[in-house]
Parts: sequence; structure tokens; C-alpha cells
Amino acid sequence: MRRMITLYSYPELFGVADNNGYGLKVFAFMRLAGLRFVHEHIFDASKAPRGQLPYIVDDGETIGDSETIIAHLNRKYALAIDADLSAAQRDQNLLVTRLLDDLYWVMSYSRWRDERYFPAFRDALLREHPQLDAEGLRKAQEFNFQRYYYAGIGRYAPEAAYARGLADLGVLTRLVPAGGYVHGPQPTSIDAGIYGFIANIWFFDIGTPLKRFVAEHPNLARHCEAIHAMVMRPPL
Repeated sequence: MRRMITLYSYPELFGVADNNGYGLKVFAFMRLAGLRFVHEHIFDASKAPRGQLPYIVDDGETIGDSETIIAHLNRKYALAIDADLSAAQRDQNLLVTRLLDDLYWVMSYSRWRDERYFPAFRDALLREHPQLDAEGLRKAQEFNFQRYYYAGIGRYAPEAAYARGLADLGVLTRLVPAGGYVHGPQPTSIDAGIYGFIANIWFFDIGTPLKRFVAEHPNLARHCEAIHAMVMRPPL
């Protein structure tokens, strides 16, 4: 009998199952694909592959990186979620995935680097996760400042950083339809990926320029809420 898959990712925030886009992408993919799994929420990534969340343990095999996880699950369990995609659609998915990698940095910058929004993010973490403390979050903020500097986004003024994120969101507004999903009437893995990042903007009670943009584009909000309703339903 196969052992249950366990997903390890960051904890919830503002009603979203993971407050990081990559972990939420994997969570949403697994729910949409109909996989049964245990979801373990952790903050400490020291035991994770490359020291990064999310990762899964599947039959004793530990696999990190969201795209590697999804590829593993598709291959091992012959999942139907992407089975009918064309080569061109798969190419488009890769391009959108790379765009979401760029959006990640701006979204993270808005939480930890921009002092207009960091207090709201900090206070939400402390309120929802009392095991955290202000000093630990201050150290996490300093660590993220170093990450942003070496990634490049930390060298941007806020308006320039947000311009990058808004450009990314602009592309998504032209890809996400007013009804249905990116490749048709049923969601596929790229919808899980888009949800992972948009949900971490849309459902957060923090009025960043990114959230204001989503609010001004009903197709993005509609897509996010539709996927959210699917993946947050308890599995049968």
C-alpha cells in the first residue's frame, strides 16, 4: 500500500493555505489533480532540499522545487490535469512560470522591504502565528534584504520595483480569460501556478500597488476566487 504524500510548506495567512506563492502553487496543483496528501506547515526550511520550501516526501523520496515536484507527480501518477495540452500550450506554461518567478520578487519586496506595508504583514504573522516573535521577524527581514540585494530587486526604488510587478500582472490580465481557465473550461497546472501568486496578493489585507491592480482587473480576481473555492474545499 502506497504511503501518503506529505507536502511541507509555509503556514497559512489571511485564509490562504500557504503564504508563499511556490508552496501554494503545489498545494493547488495537488488538489486540482485529485491527489490525496498531508499538508505540514513549517517555517524552518533548514531540512528542505536547497534550504527552500516547498518540498514533498513521497514514498520516502524527498523532492524539492515546485516545478520539479509537479513534474514528479505528473510522471509517477500519470495525472490527467495536463494530459491534453499541446506543445505550444506547454511552451506558454513555461514562459508564464518564468514570469511568475519575476513576480515573486516584487510580491516579497512589498511585504518585507517596503516600510509602508511591512508593519501590516508583520502584525498579521504575529496575530495568526503566535509562535513567532517580533525579533525573529526583524532578523527574517534583514535576511530578506540581503536576498533582494543579490537578486537585484533590492537595488530598485519602490516605484521601479512595482513597475516590474505590474508589467508581469499586465501580461496575466491578457492571458486569463473572463470565464474559464487559461487553456479552456477546466483548470490545468498553469492555473494552479497563477493562483499561487495572485492569491498571495488578492486575499491579503494589505493594500499594495499589486493588490490595487488585481482589484482593477476582474478577470484576475475571478480566476483567483474560482481556483480558491476549488482547492479549499475538503477533499472527498
